[in-house]
Amino acid sequence: MNEEEVLELYGLDPDTRHRQQIRELLQQEIENQEAVDHEYLKTLCIMLFCIGNVEDTGLIWQAKRKNQDTGSYIDVQLLCGAGYEKTVIYLEQNLEDSTGEQLNYLRQCELYDFVDFSKEECVSYYKQYYEQP
Repeated sequence: MNEEEVLELYGLDPDTRHRQQIRELLQQEIENQEAVDHEYLKTLCIMLFCIGNVEDTGLIWQAKRKNQDTGSYIDVQLLCGAGYEKTVIYLEQNLEDSTGEQLNYLRQCELYDFVDFSKEECVSYYKQYYEQP
């Protein structure tokens, strides 16, 4: 599957009932070491961001940490589909090795990447980017 097909299937701002399927597709893409085009990976992350379930932040973090390219390609804001504060609280309450690293990263980015953060503005930007209604 590619980004055009997944957008056709679910739309950029999918219904929450598709969350598990999107999570599975993202996990498969994270594990796909042959992938060189990361647009599909990013699209799946944006879809989960739009759904806004705080529990998806860890999976999006895995996508961001897949390699150096995805680290740059997956915007830090995509980790916070449930909101910055809610995500930080969730990570603090579920502190493990990987969540600790993610929590530190978010805190380092707070003053630069989350000033006037608006999920609605991010979604609007991505809809324009993907030419979605």
